Amino acid sequence: SFCAVAFLYATVGHGGASAYLGISVLVGLSPEEMVPIALVLNLLVASLGFWNYFRAGYFSWKKLLPFVLTSAPGAFIGGSMRVAPHVFALLLGIALLGAGLRLLGLGREVRPRWAAEPRALWPAGLVMGFILGILAGLTGVGGGIFLSPLLLFLNWADAKQTAALSSAFIMFNSASGLLAHSLRGGLKGTLLGPLVAAVLVGGGLGAHLGARRFSPIWLQRLLGIVLLLASLKLLHQAIGVL
Repeated sequence: SFCAVAFLYATVGHGGASAYLGISVLVGLSPEEMVPIALVLNLLVASLGFWNYFRAGYFSWKKLLPFVLTSAPGAFIGGSMRVAPHVFALLLGIALLGAGLRLLGLGREVRPRWAAEPRALWPAGLVMGFILGILAGLTGVGGGIFLSPLLLFLNWADAKQTAALSSAFIMFNSASGLLAHSLRGGLKGTLLGPLVAAVLVGGGLGAHLGARRFSPIWLQRLLGIVLLLASLKLLHQAIGVL
């Protein structure tokens, strides 16, 4: 199941942390143990996605920097906070549910309006990056599930550019959140080896197909499915606490 999740998420430049955490809850694993492990897996799969989309020519540092400069510190802060995340999970679950349904119902390919002048995004990108980073750290995911729909719905990037930017965004946030959890002594490697092997196989294949084979409209639909899965995980987490 982790292999299949990695395949699906890697096609759209995501790492799959939200799904890994959802699976772990269903099989009775402790969230305290699984959150840092999920971040490790997230980092690996997102790295595979980034490498494939980067080699295919869809990545731009100028477009990423406004988001990642503030998101990585935000993810560290969120990962260091001992705050019950159920309120965030509920609100984000509802938001992602709407975004997923919207993408699945979108019959056209998103074409970016913002392309010639990346500097125009800096004010909004810095603020959004910090907020998304905190939310990523609090919920134990890399933040791509929050960034991707924003980029598409605001017409700042097309589906493949979004996947490239999201994968890099996830890499930075996952590394930052993982550092915070490690400093708290939360990383235990008993389950890590087999899971790493599974996600490397699935993620490697998914990242290649997403960057090289799938059309942008199909990536938008796959992203809609990913967002729906993430929303179900967050809503399950929130309802389980309420």
